[in-house]
Amino acid sequence: MGGLVAATGFALYALAYGVSATRHKMHVDPRVLVAWGLVTAIGSGCISLFAGRPFLTGLWAGDRLPIVGSLGTPLLFDTGVYMTVAGMALLIVFSLMEE
Repeated sequence: MGGLVAATGFALYALAYGVSATRHKMHVDPRVLVAWGLVTAIGSGCISLFAGRPFLTGLWAGDRLPIVGSLGTPLLFDTGVYMTVAGMALLIVFSLMEE
C-alpha cells in the first residue's frame, strides 16, 4: 500500500509538470527501483538460508531501538516490496503518459 501512495505522489507531479520533469526529480529510474526492490526482497529471504533456517524465516537483531523496535529481515522484505510496487506503478503510469 505504501508503494502505491509514493507512486501516486510522483504520478500527480507527472500530471502537473510532465514525465521528463518527474524523472529528473526522482533521481532514479523506476526500472532500477524495481530491480533493487527485487534484490532486497529476495536477499532478505536468503539471509535466513545462510543461518540454516527455511527461506523467508524472520530473523531479528538482538538490540531494540527506542522508537523503531527490533530490526530484522521482515523490515528488509517489506522495504523490497515497497520499492518494487512503487517502481512498477511508476513504470505503468509513465509509459501511459508518454504515449
